[in-house]
Amino acid sequence: MKKLLAAVLLTLPASAWSLTISVYHTSDVHGWYTARPAKWDKDNSTRTIGGFPALSAIVKADRNPHILLDSGDTFQGTPEGTLTKGMASVRLMNQLGYAAVEVGNHDYDYTEPNLRALVAASNFPWLGANVYTRETGKPADYLKPYVIVPVAGKRIAVIGIAGRHTATSTLPANVKQLEFRDEAGEAAAWTAKVRAEEKPDAVIVIAHVGLEGFGGQKLDVSTWTLTAAQAAYGTLAIARAAKPDVVIGGHDHTGLLRGYQDKESGTLLAESYWSLTDVSRITLNFDDKTGRFTGASDELLPLWTDAAGEDPAVAETIKGFTAEVDKAMSKEISSSGFDLGRDEAGLDSPIGDWFTDAMRRQSGADAAFQNTAGIRSDLKKGVIRLRDIFQVMPFENTLVKLTMTGDQVARLMADNLRGGHSKLQLSGLKVSFRNTPEGVKDVVVTRNGAALKPGDRISVVTNNYLTTGGTGGKAFMESSDIVDTMQTLRDLLIKDAQENPVKALPEGGRITRLE
Repeated sequence: MKKLLAAVLLTLPASAWSLTISVYHTSDVHGWYTARPAKWDKDNSTRTIGGFPALSAIVKADRNPHILLDSGDTFQGTPEGTLTKGMASVRLMNQLGYAAVEVGNHDYDYTEPNLRALVAASNFPWLGANVYTRETGKPADYLKPYVIVPVAGKRIAVIGIAGRHTATSTLPANVKQLEFRDEAGEAAAWTAKVRAEEKPDAVIVIAHVGLEGFGGQKLDVSTWTLTAAQAAYGTLAIARAAKPDVVIGGHDHTGLLRGYQDKESGTLLAESYWSLTDVSRITLNFDDKTGRFTGASDELLPLWTDAAGEDPAVAETIKGFTAEVDKAMSKEISSSGFDLGRDEAGLDSPIGDWFTDAMRRQSGADAAFQNTAGIRSDLKKGVIRLRDIFQVMPFENTLVKLTMTGDQVARLMADNLRGGHSKLQLSGLKVSFRNTPEGVKDVVVTRNGAALKPGDRISVVTNNYLTTGGTGGKAFMESSDIVDTMQTLRDLLIKDAQENPVKALPEGGRITRLE
């Protein structure tokens, strides 16, 4: 029998002997540590998906040597993540054996000192090759530019690149002391340096930017021809500037089902969706005779628990830090007679209308604005629990009162109408506009049925992210009578939900795109 087996093995092609390394990649977990029903999937609405126990089960079942990587935004989004200020994420990633994590914008949400504490508690390095301290011009000392990961006799270089958007996509005051330099340029410089000095067997860049134009979708772009605009920024720009073997992105919540092999750079691009419902498995192949890297492939794996299973040890860890959180978060505070969700047209939405109406009711202001991307979950019909409000508003943003002119409001909306979609939700006003190839035109703002004149002055409430330099908030910074109430929006939403159960859908049609 042994001789027969040896004979069979000797007849196998050389490719059968090639070394294969699996790279498992997550990004934008946002504190979603456990599985939940896939209510958004009409065909699988009762199946459970996601979470670290399922991820651990898949990784342990893989007979190939493997590496675990993450591209940032690890904790902000659920009570377990926010109330532990990210320490729950670190504990789980330590347990699964992550090799490296790239810092995301929301990893700074509880300030740089908190991030330092997370780094100190981690058994893996946090990366950020393009993050510098403004005062000294030196790299941030708690982040490494890269790490060499030894696996199966190979040395895999992993370079981390933060997004320049971090300067305004977390609370700007939290990162004002930092400089986030050009992603593509820094990636090119570090890739060249690492290849020359470390002689790695393969180079991977993990980045907290993505492939432009596909945010929030899972799709197969493997056969597409990408545009010049997509090559100007994000992971494709990094690939063509640095020419690493693999670039794995994040931030945009995109899932690439089969990756994208860029012919110009020879680099494989991958992205792993968000909230830990899926994981990218990138396969690195090496020739058995020469030992050289021969290429990579990618697939996005859904973490269906009935298929993957769940690691009981990881599930037990989660139970340890969720017991007290669950007790507090399960408190019933209100009810809704309707689902309050997103708007497929990308304009005002039921959840955005409810959110901003609550801001206006509680403040007595003429108008309220909230950045659309800052509303992180929907509210479902039925009982509203404390957990639901935490997931809608996981950030510690506070309510800011100010006075704006009609001209400032019109410019605010023009700044936030992009590609025919609105980056703001609003209450107390209505807006119409035309989206043309040349940009947004004919922005008209009305209040109580009358057009808001340039010199009109109205009282407005918004959040401190937008009034301190957050993306899209330029016009707020030009307003007057700015007062930060220091009241968190989450507390305000809880109070409003208790006082005003949702008995009717909020009035919609507040933002209209004209033909």
